[in-house]
Amino acid sequence: MRLEHVNLVVADIEPTLAFLQAAFPDWSVRGRGTGDWYGKPSKWVHFGNGRSYMTLNDHGEGQIRQLAGHLPGLAHMGFETGNLDELRARLSAAGFEPRMLADPDTDHRRRIYYVEPAGFEFEFVEYSSDLDVVRNEYVPVGAYESVAVV
Repeated sequence: MRLEHVNLVVADIEPTLAFLQAAFPDWSVRGRGTGDWYGKPSKWVHFGNGRSYMTLNDHGEGQIRQLAGHLPGLAHMGFETGNLDELRARLSAAGFEPRMLADPDTDHRRRIYYVEPAGFEFEFVEYSSDLDVVRNEYVPVGAYESVAVV
């Protein structure tokens, strides 16, 4: 099983699309259209590759969940990248700055967080190992030998 798509509702598609285009340079607009969402006309865009994509819909009204709050809802989306420094340079060149640079929580993982124009948070993570036991380390560095990984 794999994640096929994420469907985001925004007030304006283009600012979010600009963020996604900078973050995912190998993706492209797969399709655009119009529709009706429970009586409200809307536009949509599918942005991705041949197997995965994000849908952006422009019928959003009001504010999304506050990241610092405690309301249920989406906290963030996480994506793996092969080169965190390259990703940060692309986003910076497009005018996007990180919300938070996470200190490496292991010797094998680095993370950075961005909030795109609609307010959705994206986490990008770079791993320096292909070993699942190391990539999924949730304890102090060096102590993973004693943790059962399922």
